[in-house]
Amino acid sequence: MTDDLVARAQAGDQTAFRDLYRQHAGRVYALCLRLTGSSRDAEERTQDVFVRLWDKLRSFRGESAFSSWLHRLAVNVVLNERRTTGRRELRVMPAEDPGALERPRGNMTEGLSIDLERAIAELPNGAREVFVLYDIEGYGHAEIAGMVGIAEGTSKAQLFRARQLLREKLER
Repeated sequence: MTDDLVARAQAGDQTAFRDLYRQHAGRVYALCLRLTGSSRDAEERTQDVFVRLWDKLRSFRGESAFSSWLHRLAVNVVLNERRTTGRRELRVMPAEDPGALERPRGNMTEGLSIDLERAIAELPNGAREVFVLYDIEGYGHAEIAGMVGIAEGTSKAQLFRARQLLREKLER
Protein backbone atom coordinates (compact mmCIF):
# COMPACT_ATOMS: atom_id res chain seq x y z
CA MET A 1 0.00 0.00 0.00
CA THR A 2 2.68 2.49 1.02
CA ASP A 3 4.83 1.60 -1.99
CA ASP A 4 1.92 2.41 -4.30
CA LEU A 5 1.29 5.73 -2.50
CA VAL A 6 4.97 6.63 -2.73
CA ALA A 7 5.09 5.85 -6.45
CA ARG A 8 1.95 7.89 -7.12
CA ALA A 9 3.19 10.79 -4.98
CA GLN A 10 6.54 10.70 -6.80
CA ALA A 11 4.58 11.10 -10.02
CA GLY A 12 2.97 14.26 -8.58
CA ASP A 13 -0.30 12.82 -7.28
CA GLN A 14 -1.27 15.22 -4.48
CA THR A 15 -3.96 12.90 -3.14
CA ALA A 16 -1.36 10.16 -2.66
CA PHE A 17 0.92 12.64 -0.92
CA ARG A 18 -1.94 13.68 1.38
CA ASP A 19 -2.49 10.00 2.22
CA LEU A 20 1.23 9.58 2.99
CA TYR A 21 0.99 12.60 5.26
CA ARG A 22 -1.98 11.09 7.10
CA GLN A 23 -0.18 7.76 7.53
CA HIS A 24 3.08 9.20 8.82
CA ALA A 25 2.38 12.60 10.42
CA GLY A 26 1.78 11.17 13.90
CA ARG A 27 5.07 9.32 14.06
CA VAL A 28 6.98 12.27 12.58
CA TYR A 29 5.37 14.61 15.12
CA ALA A 30 6.26 12.27 18.01
CA LEU A 31 9.88 12.15 16.88
CA CYS A 32 10.02 15.94 16.47
CA LEU A 33 8.44 16.40 19.89
CA ARG A 34 11.03 14.17 21.53
CA LEU A 35 13.87 15.95 19.79
CA THR A 36 12.65 19.50 20.43
CA GLY A 37 10.82 19.18 23.76
CA SER A 38 8.29 21.75 22.55
CA SER A 39 4.88 21.05 21.05
CA ARG A 40 4.99 24.31 19.08
CA ASP A 41 8.43 23.54 17.64
CA ALA A 42 7.40 19.94 16.96
CA GLU A 43 4.38 21.12 14.95
CA GLU A 44 6.57 23.49 12.92
CA ARG A 45 9.24 20.85 12.30
CA THR A 46 6.58 18.32 11.29
CA GLN A 47 5.33 20.73 8.66
CA ASP A 48 8.93 21.41 7.58
CA VAL A 49 9.52 17.66 7.21
CA PHE A 50 6.56 17.24 4.87
CA VAL A 51 7.47 20.33 2.83
CA ARG A 52 10.96 18.89 2.49
CA LEU A 53 9.47 15.48 1.69
CA TRP A 54 7.53 16.96 -1.24
CA ASP A 55 10.81 18.36 -2.60
CA LYS A 56 12.87 15.20 -1.94
CA LEU A 57 10.35 12.46 -2.67
CA ARG A 58 11.63 11.86 -6.20
CA SER A 59 15.06 11.00 -4.72
CA PHE A 60 13.61 8.09 -2.71
CA ARG A 61 14.86 4.96 -4.48
CA GLY A 62 13.26 2.31 -2.29
CA GLU A 63 16.56 0.91 -1.02
CA SER A 64 15.12 1.08 2.50
CA ALA A 65 11.62 1.19 3.89
CA PHE A 66 9.89 4.49 3.15
CA SER A 67 9.19 4.98 6.87
CA SER A 68 12.91 4.60 7.67
CA TRP A 69 13.85 7.08 4.96
CA LEU A 70 11.21 9.55 6.19
CA HIS A 71 12.40 9.07 9.77
CA ARG A 72 15.96 9.99 8.79
CA LEU A 73 14.65 13.00 6.85
CA ALA A 74 12.77 14.16 9.96
CA VAL A 75 15.85 13.81 12.17
CA ASN A 76 17.88 15.82 9.65
CA VAL A 77 15.24 18.57 9.43
CA VAL A 78 15.14 18.98 13.21
CA LEU A 79 18.92 18.95 13.60
CA ASN A 80 19.46 21.32 10.67
CA GLU A 81 16.92 23.76 12.07
CA ARG A 82 18.66 23.71 15.42
CA ARG A 83 22.04 24.31 13.78
CA THR A 84 20.85 27.17 11.59
CA THR A 85 19.04 29.01 14.37
CA GLY A 86 21.76 28.49 16.97
CA ARG A 87 19.51 26.91 19.54
CA ARG A 88 22.27 25.09 21.32
CA GLU A 89 21.28 26.11 24.84
CA LEU A 90 23.01 24.35 27.70
CA ARG A 91 20.34 24.98 30.33
CA VAL A 92 17.37 22.80 31.10
CA MET A 93 14.52 23.61 28.75
CA PRO A 94 11.19 22.26 30.02
CA ALA A 95 8.46 21.41 27.58
CA GLU A 96 6.06 24.31 27.01
CA ASP A 97 3.09 22.03 27.50
CA PRO A 98 4.02 18.83 29.33
CA GLY A 99 0.39 17.74 28.98
CA ALA A 100 0.98 17.39 25.23
CA LEU A 101 3.31 14.49 26.02
CA GLU A 102 0.59 12.57 27.82
CA ARG A 103 -1.17 9.76 26.03
CA PRO A 104 -4.29 8.14 27.41
CA ARG A 105 -3.59 4.61 28.57
CA GLY A 106 -5.35 2.18 30.76
CA ASN A 107 -2.53 0.30 32.45
CA MET A 108 -0.46 0.45 35.63
CA THR A 109 2.59 2.10 34.00
CA GLU A 110 0.66 5.16 32.83
CA GLY A 111 2.21 7.51 35.42
CA LEU A 112 5.71 6.23 34.77
CA SER A 113 5.35 6.67 31.03
CA ILE A 114 4.12 10.24 31.41
CA ASP A 115 6.88 10.99 33.92
CA LEU A 116 9.50 9.58 31.55
CA GLU A 117 8.23 11.58 28.57
CA ARG A 118 8.16 14.75 30.69
CA ALA A 119 11.66 14.05 32.04
CA ILE A 120 12.99 13.54 28.50
CA ALA A 121 11.42 16.83 27.40
CA GLU A 122 13.13 18.60 30.30
CA LEU A 123 16.63 17.40 29.43
CA PRO A 124 19.12 19.96 28.10
CA ASN A 125 19.04 20.07 24.30
CA GLY A 126 22.29 18.20 23.61
CA ALA A 127 21.58 15.48 26.14
CA ARG A 128 17.98 15.09 24.88
CA GLU A 129 19.10 14.83 21.25
CA VAL A 130 21.65 12.12 21.97
CA PHE A 131 19.34 10.22 24.33
CA VAL A 132 16.48 10.18 21.81
CA LEU A 133 18.70 9.28 18.88
CA TYR A 134 20.64 6.57 20.74
CA ASP A 135 18.26 4.99 23.24
CA ILE A 136 14.93 5.52 21.49
CA GLU A 137 15.74 5.64 17.78
CA GLY A 138 18.68 3.22 17.80
CA TYR A 139 21.43 5.22 16.11
CA GLY A 140 25.06 4.56 17.03
CA HIS A 141 27.41 7.15 18.52
CA ALA A 142 29.33 7.52 15.25
CA GLU A 143 26.09 8.21 13.34
CA ILE A 144 24.90 10.67 15.99
CA ALA A 145 28.23 12.47 15.94
CA GLY A 146 27.96 12.93 12.19
CA MET A 147 24.31 13.99 12.29
CA VAL A 148 24.62 16.44 15.17
CA GLY A 149 28.12 17.71 14.37
CA ILE A 150 29.83 16.65 17.60
CA ALA A 151 32.65 14.29 18.50
CA GLU A 152 31.79 10.66 19.17
CA GLY A 153 33.10 11.06 22.73
CA THR A 154 30.79 14.03 23.23
CA SER A 155 27.88 11.87 22.13
CA LYS A 156 28.82 9.25 24.73
CA ALA A 157 29.21 11.91 27.42
CA GLN A 158 25.85 13.47 26.56
CA LEU A 159 24.17 10.05 26.73
CA PHE A 160 25.72 9.40 30.14
CA ARG A 161 24.58 12.84 31.31
CA ALA A 162 21.04 12.31 29.96
CA ARG A 163 20.69 8.93 31.67
CA GLN A 164 22.01 10.36 34.94
CA LEU A 165 19.58 13.31 34.81
CA LEU A 166 16.68 11.00 33.95
CA ARG A 167 17.48 8.72 36.88
CA GLU A 168 17.56 11.72 39.22
CA LYS A 169 14.26 13.09 37.89
CA LEU A 170 12.47 9.75 38.06
CA GLU A 171 13.71 8.89 41.56
CA ARG A 172 12.00 11.97 43.01
